[in-house]
Amino acid sequence: MKTTTVLFFLFFVFAITYAQNYQISFAGTGASSTVDSIKVENLTQCTSINLSGGDILHLTATLGLNELNNGADNSMQIYPNPMTGNCTVNFESTDKCETTIELYDITGKRILQMNELLLKGHHTYNLTGIRSGIYTLKIESDKYSYTSKIISNNSAIGEAEIKHIEATNEGNIRSLKSINSIIDMLFTTGDILKFTGFSGGIYRTLFMLVPTQTQTVTFNFVACSDPDNNHYTVVQIGTQMWMAENIKTTKYRNGDPISYLDGNTAWSNSTIGAHCYYNSDINNLTTYGRLYNWYAIYDSRNIAPIGWHVPSDAEWATLTTYLGGESVAGGKLKENCVTLWQSPNTGATNETGFSAYPGGYRNNIGIFSDIGVGYWWSATDYFSTNAYYRTMYYNSDDVLRNFCLLNWGLFIRCVKD
Repeated sequence: MKTTTVLFFLFFVFAITYAQNYQISFAGTGASSTVDSIKVENLTQCTSINLSGGDILHLTATLGLNELNNGADNSMQIYPNPMTGNCTVNFESTDKCETTIELYDITGKRILQMNELLLKGHHTYNLTGIRSGIYTLKIESDKYSYTSKIISNNSAIGEAEIKHIEATNEGNIRSLKSINSIIDMLFTTGDILKFTGFSGGIYRTLFMLVPTQTQTVTFNFVACSDPDNNHYTVVQIGTQMWMAENIKTTKYRNGDPISYLDGNTAWSNSTIGAHCYYNSDINNLTTYGRLYNWYAIYDSRNIAPIGWHVPSDAEWATLTTYLGGESVAGGKLKENCVTLWQSPNTGATNETGFSAYPGGYRNNIGIFSDIGVGYWWSATDYFSTNAYYRTMYYNSDDVLRNFCLLNWGLFIRCVKD
């Protein structure tokens, strides 16, 4: 009875430790199938890491599996882990020697063993047939010793088997550093992850995920660039694809300049398209983008990148309806891991990846105001002298709909055609 209790306790500890382990790999589709790099942000814990395109993200509630490997230089790799059906084991034989491979279940029972004479070099094995559970894999010789935990989610009944499927000898050795790295990141069930995929220096796509399993994240790369060669991050939200940042262009689609107006009188009197920085400070450009009057939207030369347009009042309504209505949509759209929004930043989760910032506005007489509030134009006018816009506040999770004069300066997000 005592032995049974100890084994159950050990299983419980291991289950808690590894229950949330998932591995996320990455692929691209659309305008590019290549993923150059990924920025991973945990929006619940407000942490982030950067990966190379071929890396594998290992989400773990405790120490990563890589940290449990006893081999020097992390020289044994197992993927996928957790596994379903089969996994691949990679390791280095540092010399020609007799090698023993053993697999033990959580009770310490050895369920397979094999001995092979291995040449110096890189070796790959395929492990199959183990039932659901937690196992220890040991690879030992008189020259090296590797140990790692393996988690199996396989519900099928089978016979444990490990096969040698590849060997690369010393003269043509393949360094493990050329294999995709497995990068650990702390994670708790329910955390919201924001993946930004980069490709070709011009494509940037977001993928939002609350992970529940090992899977591949596929970025849909879509061109979104303006005549100033600003390349915008985009994100799919429901049936719509939105820019995930405000536009910054100084030119219309055909390359003609959009007037920059600084003084209050010039701004107030203008009836042509114009832009400015908040508070006439160029340092606000990178974070917030540019403020534009509505005439820049109405201009036939088109302010939006090719394939994109300024959203209509109805398209804004489509977005807020998809997110559960105007009374809750703001929280799902507001950035939550920066200090730009004042406390309490009510309801903010940014679970859509929209990443709304509180950039303020410029009114019809040129005065800048409300840097702690976010304002965005729609392309829909109201009785020819006004146009609809949307507002988000730090102390509310609403998205408010209102209208203002055409020579106000607000920010612009675009939606894909």
